Amino acid sequence: MEFPFDINQLFSERVSILDQTIVAGRKAAGRPHLQAHIDTVIDELGKASAKAQQLPASITSASKLQSQKHQLYLLKNREMNGGRGVVVGFLKVGYKKLFLLDRQGEHVEAEPLCVLDFYIAENLQRYGYGLELFDFMLQHKKLEPLLMAYDRPSPKFLSFLAKHYCLTPSVPQANNFVVFEGFFLNRSAGQLRKVPLRKPDGEIKPYSLMEREVVHQEQRARPWPFAPPHSPQRSVSSQLSHSLSVGSSPSRLPPRAAAALAPGGNRDQSPQSPLIERCRERRTSQQGRAGRCSLYSWHMDSRAPGLLDRPLPGKV
Repeated sequence: MEFPFDINQLFSERVSILDQTIVAGRKAAGRPHLQAHIDTVIDELGKASAKAQQLPASITSASKLQSQKHQLYLLKNREMNGGRGVVVGFLKVGYKKLFLLDRQGEHVEAEPLCVLDFYIAENLQRYGYGLELFDFMLQHKKLEPLLMAYDRPSPKFLSFLAKHYCLTPSVPQANNFVVFEGFFLNRSAGQLRKVPLRKPDGEIKPYSLMEREVVHQEQRARPWPFAPPHSPQRSVSSQLSHSLSVGSSPSRLPPRAAAALAPGGNRDQSPQSPLIERCRERRTSQQGRAGRCSLYSWHMDSRAPGLLDRPLPGKV
């Protein structure tokens, strides 16, 4: 890939290693215009790689490299482009914490070195540049390609790995990363950690009778006139179930309830507040008066026809 500026001035080595600082050499350090050229090279390489892989957006850029702990290996050719040099391609790697599946289907947590992006210019492919760049990275990291993970490798990249490093077949994964046979066997126990199985969720119990008793007891605890009418079927056992449901011990049962549960006690009697008792007596007396009034009205109505036939007192 050619640029309108001197590549040899930006990158002194045949293979330059760039990181978060994005400084290729001493020549670019402290020189803003050279640093801007380096940013342009990285951005254009990222766009070309995304286009070749048919990605919707580039995954490599100068701004992303500054914000991530990745390393970018950049390969150049010094003699081409009239002696100003060209950029042949790049390789970006970085460590990632992954949750992988081994051959037995068990989840394993690992943090391998991953190949995140790999690109060689189309007009310079099949000249051995890709193998040269990949071997340089392996020697620099002192690592075998079998122990690496590969992020969304293209079919061409998979053919490259199978041809030069015999990496086939791969272990199927649930994510976009690819690992090969031997990835799990050639690692120590400290590098791999099996993820414990997740505990099954407990049963979702239905609305129990004890919880209903708690709700009824809370409603009964409301002051008059918000309290619901008293139910004669309610017994002290519901009081006990409420006390057990909210976490209190049986020894903390209210004294009146304990007396009701004692031998010889009245089990049908439920503790009521004096205010509620007076309200009930008042309603009972009112209902009695209303009943007597209705009875008196009926008695008068039944005598009404006879009274109409009688003469009024004092008149003949």
